[in-house]
Amino acid sequence: MKAPTLNAVVVSNHEIAPGLFVLRVAPDGWTLPPFTPGQFAVLGLPPDAPRHPLADPDDDPRPDRSGLIRRSYSIASPAHERGYLEFYFTVVRSGDLSPRLGALAAGDRLWLGPKISGFFTLDQLPPHAHVIMVATGTGLAPYMSMLRTFLPAQPERRFGVIHGARHSWDLGYRAELETLQRRFGNLTYVPAITAPEEEATPWGGPVGRVQEIWLERPFDDRWGFRPDPSTTHVMLCGNPAMVESMTELLAGEGFRPHSRTRPGEVHAERYW
Repeated sequence: MKAPTLNAVVVSNHEIAPGLFVLRVAPDGWTLPPFTPGQFAVLGLPPDAPRHPLADPDDDPRPDRSGLIRRSYSIASPAHERGYLEFYFTVVRSGDLSPRLGALAAGDRLWLGPKISGFFTLDQLPPHAHVIMVATGTGLAPYMSMLRTFLPAQPERRFGVIHGARHSWDLGYRAELETLQRRFGNLTYVPAITAPEEEATPWGGPVGRVQEIWLERPFDDRWGFRPDPSTTHVMLCGNPAMVESMTELLAGEGFRPHSRTRPGEVHAERYW
């Protein structure tokens, strides 16, 4: 079977920390479809594409390696950006696609699916609801699209972000989020790490898993009230263990899981 044409070009691929990338991809000869912040696109590369140096050697035993390796990635760019899509990803050493994406340079070609999908969007929330976005690692990606799109347009809605990582250098978009927090009074950004003893310089911010940070009530003073199910929805994106743990924690405070058939205040997207 002939592999699909590599229909997109790398605009840039910045390794912001070892194995952690911000990738921008532009369509070649076609136009990006409209999308809603929080949705995802599919990226693909052929099996003979090179791998990032941090990755394990490729020992795939499949005899037929003519098709593309594909995977879905949440979009981090704002909805009004029409020239490219931005993705935030980490190289999984034993993975199939992420090591190949990590080896891309500006001008390289790859496949970008023409359809954008997903339901992890603010469309699920009532327009009056404030929103707290909890993420681990690259689970921050869909929130960046939402914040870049909606912060200026929804000044009446409070946005809170808890982003957890092991090290400060793994807190992608930290500088941008700190700038957005200074610029927009309706954003509260809480970056947290779990290994402060491994920092080159002392870490002065929150320490602990995102579940522990939630219990410290970081939004109460800034917002002037305690977020609860009557005022606030919570979005969870990242490690499935975190999503499960936070869902249980929130249930104890009256937040209900949301589904398309049973509305609730907890909206989850599991990365892995």
